[in-house]
Amino acid sequence: MEIKSIAIAGAGTMGAGIAQVCAQAGYNVMLFDINEVMLEKAHQNIQNSLKKLSDSNKISAEHAELYLKNIRLVSDLEAVRADLIIEAIIEKLDIKLDLFAKLMDINGPNTIYASNTSSIPITQIAAKLQYAQQFIGIHFFNPAQIMKLVEIIKGAKTDEKIVNIVYDFVLKLKKEPVIAADAPGFIVNRVARLYYVEALKILEEGVAEFETIDQLMEASGFKLGPFRLMDLIGVDTNYSVTESQYQLFNHEPRFRPSRIQKQKVDAGLHGRKTKEGFYKYE
Repeated sequence: MEIKSIAIAGAGTMGAGIAQVCAQAGYNVMLFDINEVMLEKAHQNIQNSLKKLSDSNKISAEHAELYLKNIRLVSDLEAVRADLIIEAIIEKLDIKLDLFAKLMDINGPNTIYASNTSSIPITQIAAKLQYAQQFIGIHFFNPAQIMKLVEIIKGAKTDEKIVNIVYDFVLKLKKEPVIAADAPGFIVNRVARLYYVEALKILEEGVAEFETIDQLMEASGFKLGPFRLMDLIGVDTNYSVTESQYQLFNHEPRFRPSRIQKQKVDAGLHGRKTKEGFYKYE
């Protein structure tokens, strides 16, 4: 099958970024969210992102306008019909299952269904869905419009043809696809989780302040220290992934979520998107 139309379910940071990437590759994109305020915010963020590219002469103003027109905002689930649907919502298994069950009833067996989950095994999601052979993981990294790597995760029942189609699709997005085994955290998040968790342990134990930890890691060659990176990704999103991975690894101590991070989440200090996380932002 040929992918001509794409729907993104979830208009948060990741959903908006994925929608922009697909629109820039020339696809007709439907961006869905039940929250119309989130949709408008996502649309504005995409517009701002494209303007930055235009202002820096990476794309023309005409192309920026064209790419934005490639994206259609939708708040009615019944309208979400496409050749490929990519889910980018909260990391909660029951919520994902409910969404995919409804999408499969609407779209049928010929659509490719993909999750952008960063930690939940694809087989675990697909096990309770009627078209498991059409289900796959397509994991983009934040910010999706900048990061090149995309993990493709095949579930136990995923048709090999779907893997090949998705691999070619990711190449058309001018991204770098990597096939990952279906395990908690896949490749990148399993390795990166310790970057955050160990930094939070150092902070909890009073070994150093978070600014110092960031400065040391950035001086060692990392583009962003762990706390700046958590603020960029979203402290709440980062915590949710850590919590999920901790449970999936049967409470392996090295993946234990941090009480400091939990306090930030409870206080609504989610990083750049709320103007304050570990740092404050204008």
